[in-house]
Amino acid sequence: MAKQCYFSQNNIKHIDYKDTEILKKFLNPHARLLSRRRTGVSSLNQRKLSLAVKRARYLGLLPYVSR
Repeated sequence: MAKQCYFSQNNIKHIDYKDTEILKKFLNPHARLLSRRRTGVSSLNQRKLSLAVKRARYLGLLPYVSR
């Protein structure tokens, strides 16, 4: 059974880079993005998610690397 996309399930149209709590759900303990297979996010939302994470990292809201 396929996983549902988190963003379409919760009716989230815009993935905001300032909402770090949601973005952290899609990062592993080393602060890397999880794959679509693991999370069940649609391809369109995965691209938006990666852009939001990159913007948050650039502004210092999320770490690039974590141990």
